[in-house]
Amino acid sequence: MLKKLELKKHALTAISYMLPLVVASGLLIAIGNLTGGGVIEDYSAPYTWSDALTSLGVMGMGLLPPFIAGYVSFSIADRPGLAPGFLMGCIAKEIGAGFLGGMLGGYLVGYFILWLKHIIRVPKWAEGLVPMMIIPLISSLVCGLLMFFVIGVPIVWLTNWLTEFLMGMQGASRFVFGAIMGAMASSDFGGPINKVASLFADGLLLEGIQQPEAIKVCASMVPPFGVSFCWLLSKIFHKPKFSQAEEDNIAVAFPMGLCMITEGVIPIAMNDIIRVVVSCCTGAAVAGGLLMTWNVGSPVPYWWRLYHPGNDQPAAFHCRFAHWFCYYRRRSVYPEKEAIRS
Repeated sequence: MLKKLELKKHALTAISYMLPLVVASGLLIAIGNLTGGGVIEDYSAPYTWSDALTSLGVMGMGLLPPFIAGYVSFSIADRPGLAPGFLMGCIAKEIGAGFLGGMLGGYLVGYFILWLKHIIRVPKWAEGLVPMMIIPLISSLVCGLLMFFVIGVPIVWLTNWLTEFLMGMQGASRFVFGAIMGAMASSDFGGPINKVASLFADGLLLEGIQQPEAIKVCASMVPPFGVSFCWLLSKIFHKPKFSQAEEDNIAVAFPMGLCMITEGVIPIAMNDIIRVVVSCCTGAAVAGGLLMTWNVGSPVPYWWRLYHPGNDQPAAFHCRFAHWFCYYRRRSVYPEKEAIRS
């Protein structure tokens, strides 16, 4: 039954539409903060261009619930699901259901519209009104009331409980949570598991919890940094560990890693998938646990390397060395096939 619903497919489709908004908004916040800007509270009072950039980025981040709801619904029900989906996301934002509420609202209205398409019968002259007026109106009316009075209430409660739980974690529980988040974000190099961790962190960022966002960004960047560091050590100690093809891939993976794009590691990982994944997950788990324990947060969701000068806890970057060490140990200690020079 769940396979037929294709929940993951629709979520990933929505994420692909949402990413440009998240990246642009995050960079605007970063540039605005680095130049001394802040969120504009009173638009009738004077404000600077830095304040404008920061405020624009915050506005963009506020659109995440409508975006995720609208494009989940669009993926399920095509164009008739777009407007009702955006409305479900707006409801989720206003009642405090946040990112999770927007996603669930998108699924709700999307599948409701699919059902409507099968049961609605109209005269031929009115067929053009079905996708433009009839389906959007009925679905927005029914699902909107459900979101306001039925579904939204437990989602708000769950969101508040999760926020309080994460804020109240101490000691070992913080390290374990951070380790799990780090391992998930690093395990499949930008694949579905990484996307789940990303969704979770982005949703919590909207609730003002910044620590999971820092873990996500750090863990997503350490695989390309790790292979690059390993290559550097192999050159320093004159121990060739990579083929020429792998070195060419590393030359591409490192600049991609600076932009928080993990996929550049995939061609290298495919040559020794088990040990690469284990080393990446181990290092990212250590880094994630330490970041959570030290209460390091990231107010922007992407390209954190560019935002590093404005972060008040640069110790987060040092955590990456835990991953680099694990990766280097994988390459230099374990027996391995000889590098094939092309």
